[in-house]
Amino acid sequence: MLPIPARKVVTLLPNRLLMTVRGFFSFRENRFFWLNIIAMTLVVVVVIFGVLKGLDIYTRHGDAVTVPDVKGMGVLEARQILEQSDLKCVVADSNYVGTLPAGCILDYNPTAGQKVKRGHIIYLNINTLSVPLVNVPDVADNSSLRQAEARLLAAGFRISQIESVAGEKDWVYGVKYNGQRLMIGEKVPINSTLSLMVGSGATVQDSLSVDGIEVKPDASKQSEKKQASDDDSWF
Repeated sequence: MLPIPARKVVTLLPNRLLMTVRGFFSFRENRFFWLNIIAMTLVVVVVIFGVLKGLDIYTRHGDAVTVPDVKGMGVLEARQILEQSDLKCVVADSNYVGTLPAGCILDYNPTAGQKVKRGHIIYLNINTLSVPLVNVPDVADNSSLRQAEARLLAAGFRISQIESVAGEKDWVYGVKYNGQRLMIGEKVPINSTLSLMVGSGATVQDSLSVDGIEVKPDASKQSEKKQASDDDSWF
């Protein structure tokens, strides 16, 4: 067998490679292969479309409602209005506002006017049903009347009356709630009305207490004692 010249080998290799590539991409020669490729492509497209469609259905994409305004309403009334819009609600927090009725809705999230999906949960913040108890500031026997009033008012309490007791004038000796004297650290409902026990300027010797009733010495007796002391001064 005669050897093929090197020039002819170089010429034949590109031609054979070109024929192989053309045969591979020829639908007539490899139709089963290409039919499988087309079928697999269609399956992938259908699966992707199905997944996206399923996500839209599951997340209710485009199916949104507007959150109604329920601020200031009671929980039952607000729940009825929200359920009419296919929304749910839960009480998530509570605060105390003395000027508003107990149980009314102070605010909520998402707020009114926002777009949410049907079935979304609205978290409510309501006015507490019970008045919270707070510590009464320690003003007894360490504050003047003006200082005590300022601290009690700043803490959210009210002062109804001043009870005069024997002691240094305008010095606070105690705080009372519903007629009972409060101890240090004792708690009472916020916004309660308190009364202060304030010194009148009279000493204990000038004022006697009998069975809880303050009795002041008779003025004539005081005059006699003063006159007697004046007479004694002559000796």
